[in-house]
Amino acid sequence: MTALHQSAAEDRGDLTRKPQRWPLLTQPTPTIAYVVVVVGLHFILIGALASHTVWRTPALLTFGALMAAGAICIEASRRLGMPAGIGRDLLSAWWLPVALLLPPVYALLIPIPMQALLQLRVRRTLLHRRALVSAAHGLAGAAASATFHLVVSDPLRGNAQWLTDLDAIIPAMIGCAVLFTLINTAIVAVAAHSSAPGCRWHEHMRNREHLVLDVVELCLGVLVTIACALTPLLILVALPPVMLLQRSLMHQQLQAAARTDAKTGLLNAAAWQREADTEIARANRTGESLALLLIDIDHFKRVNDAHGHLAGDQVLIGVAGTLVSQLREYDVIGRFGGEEFVVLLPGADILEGCRVAERLRNRVRRLSVPADDESVTVTVSVGVALFRTHGQDLLELLASADLALYRAKKSGRDRICLPATQKA
Repeated sequence: MTALHQSAAEDRGDLTRKPQRWPLLTQPTPTIAYVVVVVGLHFILIGALASHTVWRTPALLTFGALMAAGAICIEASRRLGMPAGIGRDLLSAWWLPVALLLPPVYALLIPIPMQALLQLRVRRTLLHRRALVSAAHGLAGAAASATFHLVVSDPLRGNAQWLTDLDAIIPAMIGCAVLFTLINTAIVAVAAHSSAPGCRWHEHMRNREHLVLDVVELCLGVLVTIACALTPLLILVALPPVMLLQRSLMHQQLQAAARTDAKTGLLNAAAWQREADTEIARANRTGESLALLLIDIDHFKRVNDAHGHLAGDQVLIGVAGTLVSQLREYDVIGRFGGEEFVVLLPGADILEGCRVAERLRNRVRRLSVPADDESVTVTVSVGVALFRTHGQDLLELLASADLALYRAKKSGRDRICLPATQKA
């Protein structure tokens, strides 16, 4: 599963005002306490369960085979290339069988070498994030393992006779897989919310696409579990299709990454322009109205100067999330670079455009982003332009909106302006 959902600021420590030896200490106090408690609980459970676990050879061999399969998939990720923001790796196809087939201590252990390999071989990130993700996977896996072992006390004993009653076992496996996902997601979401309490809970949870991928991972994990229960040698048969599916998934993610801004997850300037050209062509055919909003964060340089670029990144992420939450699914939003965003509103006239702009302005004013020992608040200025009235094509429309934005800035910021002299 993904780690802290690709929080788009993917940890550029070299951009801070003062290099921090322990980046965790720059987080809000609740986040620090939460990470320490979760990671500490993870290691306490490992110690407690390790001393009461009988380390049998079949279990160790199965654990080693599944860990090796996961390591091969990680190496494949490295060779394909896995830039920041590409977080789906299908590793749960190997973690879930560990949780279901082996005692809970194995489920607590396997995320540690896997996350270490990801850190060393694929992409470096903040160590406390890796530790938290390892703990989330470990605790979720241990809960799923303990639950499944109430149904099947020793899945590796007796030549997997329990597989003969698949009508009862499959629902139990799926239920434990869902339990694994829920606990893992909850642990990560609480951490994300504690570091950005101004954001709504749903912004830290998985969207529809992530849920579909979760289902794919869980189904793979159940299939690998059944194969591995029959004989660990079947892992060799399961590995190629899992790697092929992972490669296909990562290819799609890489294509999506080429269209999006790595920091905010919005469309980048080039992709937004292509989408906007399509909408304008449609508006020309149908005669529908169309409004464009050019949005700029006021005094953004002051945020970077006062709190550091990492805090500035969090402000950008927070503003982007706020804008998206207030727009329709078919509105076209992108980041134009720096602190500037652009929104195309299909079917909106000038009154609707100004109404949406005002709603966005008010929502951003309520945004609060933690930084050091205080919270950062920002405002935005918005330029509004209407297709045909203020421009006959995208370039003219952008130029008009830019002029309106300039007037909003000159008029004192934190306001909405049109290309004409009147203020909205």
